[in-house]
Amino acid sequence: MESFPYELVEKTIEYGQDLGLPYIEARLVDLSINSTILKNGVPELGSLDRSLGIGVRVLREGGMGFSSFNNLTLDSMKKAVDFAAKMAGEIGWRRKTKISFSDENVNVAKYSSKGDQNKRPLDVEPEEKLDLLLNFDKIITEVKTASIPFRFFMSLDETEKKFILTSEGTKIESEIDRVHLYGLITAVNSTTGNMEQVFLQKGKSGGYESYDYWKMEDYIENQVKILSKIVTEAKPAPKGKIDYVLGPSMIGIVCHENQGHPSEADRILGREGAQAGESYLKHEMLGQRLGSEAVTIIDDPTLEGSFGFYLYDDEGVKSKPRFLLKNGLFKDMFHNRESAAFMNTSSTSAARAIGYNREPIARMANTYLEPGDYSKEELIEDIKLGALVINFTEWNIDDRRYHSKYVGLEAYLIENGEVKNLVRRPVIEVTTPKLWGSVDAVAKESYLEFDGVMCGKGEPTQGAPVYCGGTYMRMRDVEVR
Repeated sequence: MESFPYELVEKTIEYGQDLGLPYIEARLVDLSINSTILKNGVPELGSLDRSLGIGVRVLREGGMGFSSFNNLTLDSMKKAVDFAAKMAGEIGWRRKTKISFSDENVNVAKYSSKGDQNKRPLDVEPEEKLDLLLNFDKIITEVKTASIPFRFFMSLDETEKKFILTSEGTKIESEIDRVHLYGLITAVNSTTGNMEQVFLQKGKSGGYESYDYWKMEDYIENQVKILSKIVTEAKPAPKGKIDYVLGPSMIGIVCHENQGHPSEADRILGREGAQAGESYLKHEMLGQRLGSEAVTIIDDPTLEGSFGFYLYDDEGVKSKPRFLLKNGLFKDMFHNRESAAFMNTSSTSAARAIGYNREPIARMANTYLEPGDYSKEELIEDIKLGALVINFTEWNIDDRRYHSKYVGLEAYLIENGEVKNLVRRPVIEVTTPKLWGSVDAVAKESYLEFDGVMCGKGEPTQGAPVYCGGTYMRMRDVEVR
């Protein structure tokens, strides 16, 4: 990899200061992504993509301007800064409420993804990556209990090198390796026509040895066997008001969708309204009860090895855990410096940009349910009628993140405190306050296994690596249809 152009970033800041700009930041990003795709055992695509460029953001006369360039010359840099400055000025004089940034500490730091980096992802040969997927596919084809008409795998690995410099003196350098596996497996009962799909999503920061950490061969074999049993053995789910025990995968999606997205300050302020929706939450609701005392939901970018790992956000603010709900109370939002200034508070280190040509916006990182005081067995033992739902097959939620629907995939009947047969597609339709308000117990075991997903947001879209999960929780008297 050629020399990293630090000097051009420094000259960007100097040029902006010479123009008299009150604030300018430059973010140099070198992102290399390798992808391998296998469909029904046949290689479909392999690629190595690289983007290298600088994003520039300025404040001027109450407006904010953003531009980027990938022709790394002094002339291109000056044109980009001039454009961002003009944009900020034109926006600023039209705005009644001027844009400003919250006051934050000036940070100087250098960090990288840690762990046993035996194999940096981009050092692994393409043949080895394809062989890995072929081995996963072989495991699926050897399961004979149901027809598997469709199998899909995509592996993605990347290295992101970043240098952030601001006119305030913040200087952050980072280098993060990430590994991501996405899979889709379809099983069919040829006799009844029952069909189900399971999504496999794993993501971790660190080396290629992440696949060993996940024990992927055992994981895939187990998932296929369970999927086959669902289409051949599962019985109808119970109806009416019952109790639920949700597993880490189910908890992950509801923490992400029902509490993560509505806690984004730009949604609450309405900026995301025309793109991805708004939020049922309002600024004045901070401190209000949204769930039972058993529910604490945390988003923590600092978890080493996690898919959403970072120690400083893309505005140079030091990362810290965010308590979206603390014992059921609405505590923290996802703030970048713009939304924090608007609400007279501090950034919560949530500014993330995916690539040099995207602006930093409020994003999640690693969102999970904090463990409680019960064992998994204790959650189940006093349920007369209910369901244990391990993962999901589909979900829907409205634009304000208030009304939601989740459909279970691997789910079991609970009867008189015992886990019994598989049940098909239990449906939970619930409002977000009802969801968190119905939780009366949370398991003490921790299941932070660093499953990873890509979270989409923004216009143009930014797919951010995040983790979502947690432990097991119990919900009382939930309507099942």
